Amino acid sequence: MTTGNIQLLSETLAKAKAENRAALIAYLPAGFPTVDGGIAAIKAVFDGGADIVEVGLPHSDPVLDGPVIQTADDIALRGGVKIADVMRTVREAHEATGKPVLVMTYWNPIDRYGIERFTEELAAAGGAGCILPDLPVQESAVWRENADKHGLATVFVVAPSSKDARLATITAAGSGFVYAASLMGVTGTRESVGEQAADLVRRTRATSELPVCVGLGVSNAAQAKEVAVFADGVIVGSAFVQRILDADGDEAAGLAAVRELAGELAAGVRRVS
Repeated sequence: MTTGNIQLLSETLAKAKAENRAALIAYLPAGFPTVDGGIAAIKAVFDGGADIVEVGLPHSDPVLDGPVIQTADDIALRGGVKIADVMRTVREAHEATGKPVLVMTYWNPIDRYGIERFTEELAAAGGAGCILPDLPVQESAVWRENADKHGLATVFVVAPSSKDARLATITAAGSGFVYAASLMGVTGTRESVGEQAADLVRRTRATSELPVCVGLGVSNAAQAKEVAVFADGVIVGSAFVQRILDADGDEAAGLAAVRELAGELAAGVRRVS
């Protein structure tokens, strides 16, 4: 039986911690701007300095995603992206780099595809796990059983509104790391990430030994540096997607832009103590 790369994910986060820095986690949707173009973009982001990449599974009703990622998802869906393309994206990105690649997806596509089939294929592709923003912990037992069997992390999302008791329930069920949404609302770039996120990380750490990685709103090196002071990982999505959109179909320019942004963010997460 093939097993996924949860161990590689854990080792990558531990290595960043040992280097006294936060891990840089990038998000890009599969199939954007095309399947091949998306794979090339992920390789470029790794090349620029990302430690971990989340591959988005494009969805027609993305409740967590702001307008930039929705635009990319729409392009991918109109291009006919399928779950098989998501698995191919994970496989080729991991094989080319040896780095941990997760899938971020809403629950409905997995439910329709079949939990066992999805976890088996993701593990076979070398995936490290899944981030599941809309799967309630209390309904996650069957998923977690299959993910554990196949060596995949189950990453849950916590929010500033989560009460301490709820945080404990979520972190007890999760593995790999905890995704801390820095603010209420959808993904996108923000002027400041700050206080709310630091408080959420502190409260989450009080319930778990898992690394806590912060996403939603981080778009530049200064913000990455700010978050790296208190988080184990800094998650950036919309800013990468925007660079590709701004390239307006010029693939070489888009790849250069995301590689450059990854380099700037990678410098940002290397906090000066």
